[in-house]
Amino acid sequence: MKALYRRYRPKTLAEVIGQENVTEPLASSIKKGNFGHAFLLTGPRGCGKTSVARILAHEVNGFKYELEDSYIDIIEIDAASNTGVDNIRDLREKAIIAPVEGKYKVYIIDEVHMLSKSAFNALLKTLEEPPEHVIFIMATTDPQKVPVTIMSRCQVYNFQLASPEAMLKHIKDICKKEKIDIEDEALEIIVKRGGYSFRDTLSLLDQISTISDKKITAKQVQDILGLPQNVFISDLVNSYKNQDLTAIHQAIEKIQNDNISPDVIAEELIRQAVDSIDLQLLSLVPKLSEVKLSPFPLAKLVVALTTPSINAPVVQVVQQSTPVVAPAPAPVKVEPAKTPEPVKAPAPKPTDTPKEESPKAEVAATVTISTEFSSPAELWSHIIENITQKAKPMLKFFKDSEYELLNNTLTIYANHKFNKNQIEKKRGIISEVVPKEIEIVISEDSLRSDDTMSNIADLMGGGEEIQIDE
Repeated sequence: MKALYRRYRPKTLAEVIGQENVTEPLASSIKKGNFGHAFLLTGPRGCGKTSVARILAHEVNGFKYELEDSYIDIIEIDAASNTGVDNIRDLREKAIIAPVEGKYKVYIIDEVHMLSKSAFNALLKTLEEPPEHVIFIMATTDPQKVPVTIMSRCQVYNFQLASPEAMLKHIKDICKKEKIDIEDEALEIIVKRGGYSFRDTLSLLDQISTISDKKITAKQVQDILGLPQNVFISDLVNSYKNQDLTAIHQAIEKIQNDNISPDVIAEELIRQAVDSIDLQLLSLVPKLSEVKLSPFPLAKLVVALTTPSINAPVVQVVQQSTPVVAPAPAPVKVEPAKTPEPVKAPAPKPTDTPKEESPKAEVAATVTISTEFSSPAELWSHIIENITQKAKPMLKFFKDSEYELLNNTLTIYANHKFNKNQIEKKRGIISEVVPKEIEIVISEDSLRSDDTMSNIADLMGGGEEIQIDE
């Protein structure tokens, strides 16, 4: 039995969903018989590039498109496994041969960005002077890797992911046709986890559709996909913002007990940060993006959650020694008066009274940022941009560093003495961007403190502290 994404693959341009900016111009040019000899289809995975390439290959030749058909004049090449110059030379030699059944010989080259430099050079010659009967349709998820000389000889069409509404309507129609009984909330989860990609979403729906003969619930979908509930993510966000280590500890235990992947937690937190445009949460994104790449993803997640946000107010009580009580003033002797009424001692003047005040705990000021910048992250971004323009060879030292903005002090943690010395050389360039009221401190230390490491050890169940390589 075919997978859902294959069964519901479009067979005409009219059936392609959410890509009207591509399908309408293509349909018009085919109808007029006015189209080029090379097309480049770009966009994220699973949005319909290969399907449109196949439809286009059939329609320019007037072939009826069926998923299982095979025409000798339509040749599909996977550039990921045919990257060499010899493969392209072979293509050039065969392209000269006239088509057998149709008017055009169509080459579909998928993931064209995977071709080697020499292969691109070999392909360029054919694109410059193509035989009249040859059409190239190339598809890629990474157009930045396609040489400009190739792109300039192609008609470029940009695909995009489907909107949530269009995708939800599409899979609801499929569920109705396939008689899949499932809650709308469960479908929303599938669409979100599919990343609004048609292929990925339908693959997930195919997987979920077999779990029950009864109505499939959102809870079942979350359990099957190993997803945390929305309330769990919301609570975890609040715990991070408040640096509630007890609540974070409980969340880590739940992740372990429920066998939820730290990658999934990191992905959900990133999604919420982007959707809400919460500056405090957005500052967490760089560390969360490293969770999946780390050999110890859970530890990396704990490090991220227990590192206070650079936008969070920092309240720090300064401990002081026992207060010193000012000595009481000496008593004033009053001589007896001749009058019946006693004479009251004159009240001490304000200047005579010691001005000692009982010491109070000092509270560190919250983070203050110049009105020129909305967040420390934006300030750091401007520093990086300035270094890129004026001292690009030094950029590596800045990218390897971390930063913290507290109490009008910008501390750059270089993580190494050599890095610190290199960054010191460019203090003047940093000062050009940083407001005058902010002091610049360059440290050879790491941002992660001993207290943070102690918190991580507690959250991970205590035991001996180990050095975690970030």
